[in-house]
Amino acid sequence: MAPAQDQAGKFDFYVLSLSWSPTFCALQNGGRNEQQCGGNEGFRFIVHGLWPQYEKGYPDFCQTREPERVPRSLGQTMFDIMPSMGLVGHQWRKHGSCTGLNQRDYFAKVREAFGRIRLPSDLSRGETSLTVSTDQIEERFIAANPGMSRRGIAASCEGKRLEEVRICLTKDLSFRDCPEVDGDGCKISQITLPPAQ
Repeated sequence: MAPAQDQAGKFDFYVLSLSWSPTFCALQNGGRNEQQCGGNEGFRFIVHGLWPQYEKGYPDFCQTREPERVPRSLGQTMFDIMPSMGLVGHQWRKHGSCTGLNQRDYFAKVREAFGRIRLPSDLSRGETSLTVSTDQIEERFIAANPGMSRRGIAASCEGKRLEEVRICLTKDLSFRDCPEVDGDGCKISQITLPPAQ
């Protein structure tokens, strides 16, 4: 039985995690993901996941009546923003299971959350390598998304490359602050966004 704190549907808010796909694909294991990294799509920001959060910490791998495996027919509907069954399946098992939603509703919520975010055009083109500060990345997202605040977004890094941008959302997908997530952001002064391939 899951610990009492990790019961499906019992959480405080969401984090929408947007992964910078070229960083993932540049990593040793990422390059093996043909679907995301081997084609001509040139993915840029993709959805890593929509994660239920507590004010401190987060639930994961909650018990649910839903199957562990996501049917390919459902997973494929997400490939434009979550480009692999491995990613779709893992996000359901670890995070989606804790939302209290069924699989179809969880992935509909993921798509709705992604649809609420305006990607800063000067970051999301990915045509050439770009080096900026984490503050500049966050400021560009805030400028593109009225209502988002500095305390509700965090850029994370993998070495000196942008790994993810994490955006905090209420259960109804409005922007909100999240001190713990914000405090876990990248601490280096300059961060690089590798170009899309």
